[in-house]
Amino acid sequence: MVHALPVLTALRRHFPTARIGWVVEEGMAPVLAGHPDLDELLTVRLRAWGRRPFSVETVRGLQSFLAALDRFAPEVVLDLMGNHKAGAISALTLADRRIGAAEKHRREPSSGVWINEPVVPRGTHAVDRMLSLLDGLGVPAAAADFGAAKLFRGGEEGSDRSDRSVGFALLHPGAGWGNKIYPPVWWGAAVRRLRDETGVATRVAVAPGEERLAAEVVAASGGAAEAVPAGGLPRLAALIRRSALVLGGDSGPTHLAHALGVPILMLMGPTDPLRNGPYGAPDLALWKTLPCSFCHRRFTATKACLLEIPAARVAERAAEILARR
Repeated sequence: MVHALPVLTALRRHFPTARIGWVVEEGMAPVLAGHPDLDELLTVRLRAWGRRPFSVETVRGLQSFLAALDRFAPEVVLDLMGNHKAGAISALTLADRRIGAAEKHRREPSSGVWINEPVVPRGTHAVDRMLSLLDGLGVPAAAADFGAAKLFRGGEEGSDRSDRSVGFALLHPGAGWGNKIYPPVWWGAAVRRLRDETGVATRVAVAPGEERLAAEVVAASGGAAEAVPAGGLPRLAALIRRSALVLGGDSGPTHLAHALGVPILMLMGPTDPLRNGPYGAPDLALWKTLPCSFCHRRFTATKACLLEIPAARVAERAAEILARR
């Protein structure tokens, strides 16, 4: 979703009077709440619906979404994900024009059956590849703009308004894949060294279900880190915007921090930094190239690609980024 933000900016710039809607998973909707370039947010709960496909709640939720889709009635749909979920939603709109990546360039190639205007994407990074789908609408190429000031316009509910401290490093140690997670003890050593070298303390964002992970980082930090609640995207965004540096892996929170214009250091393992790293700033990522690098395979445990990045190097690079800022 973060990688797709420049597509919205480009659409509004080129079509200033168009009605633009975005289908988004409900949990991600706060990012786009109140966005001035959007006319409508159409929320779905695909993960929840998939777990209970025949429940009354699922049936009603799906009916409500389909009714909203019917009212919006788009003429053109852009499928930026390239999978069956996005493709099926594109088809449900009944739009005459359904634009998406050509079959062999999609995450799930067989999902190309849902679109009727395939485009061969250009570029290497995911952001550039999404932007290149606008070729199908005649939108001229331009620099990617994430529109940082337009995000989270729905307020910062859940943030601690009594705590307005700034200048700390924020660490989000979790990730969707086990092999994207840097060892918490190593994170602890890295932030301890960072504090000793720069005087900058670290706050560890505690996401729901990651309490133990955060506690292990704090315990290994020698007092250099403290845990802070980060449940809910508005609270996380408030922490990110007040931080001097965000540390993390190839995960949504780290990409979100980059989109918000906050300096980051992203540790990358199974994914290619040139395709999935910090957009336009590969120097804000650390990785180790091995014979098996960039396998893009999901595993439950950390692998050599991350274990070859020592904590001392993480602290050193973080200090360099802070000094540059």
